[in-house]
Amino acid sequence: MVKARVRRAPPRRHPHLATQASQGQKPPPPDKANVPLEKRIGEVLKQLRLEANLTLADLSAGSSISSAMLSRIENGMATASLDALERLCHALGIDLSDLFKRTDHKKGTAQLVKRSEQMEVVRVGTKYGYTYKLLSYDKGPKKLFDPFYIEMDKKSQSYPRFSHPGTEFIYMLQGRVEYRFGDFTYLLEPGDAFTFSGDVVHGPERLLDNQAKFISIIMYND
Repeated sequence: MVKARVRRAPPRRHPHLATQASQGQKPPPPDKANVPLEKRIGEVLKQLRLEANLTLADLSAGSSISSAMLSRIENGMATASLDALERLCHALGIDLSDLFKRTDHKKGTAQLVKRSEQMEVVRVGTKYGYTYKLLSYDKGPKKLFDPFYIEMDKKSQSYPRFSHPGTEFIYMLQGRVEYRFGDFTYLLEPGDAFTFSGDVVHGPERLLDNQAKFISIIMYND
């Protein structure tokens, strides 16, 4: 009796993984927040050494740490003592605090306010026909700045004057405006950027086109 041979099908590869392999794509790098501290310290030390054009032997001589141990520290395979880190920092010409600042994760905040979510707010110029949209908000307990998108047109009843703490920045998007700052007037045209002290009386003097649109950012001093 002849036994029938059973042919096994080759293992199936996940199509996404197969595509990545065929295109030579690398998997995404690991999240830096999950990288151990000794690994991050080693990477920073290596970067500093290379920036200083030092070899492992050079740094070894300057820190009294063997080249083999330095290599293990740079590759995150060994944890350096505080004394060793101080000697390494001295040899590299930095403070120990600078080393830890470089290894610290930069944690910040970001905010995206979609066009449909931008709030129309009431400001001094609202009663004169200006439209204000607040472009950012909820910035924490201390207000650092207020960014506005502002529209004005010929229907504006008059041109009010403003005065407030901090520094104001205006970027013109559309239309031409003669803008007063104290005893002077400036012609603002699309693409112009105008920065001035907010505590000096200021405001539009004359609208030269039917409509003007601009970004205004008020930055508050500490």
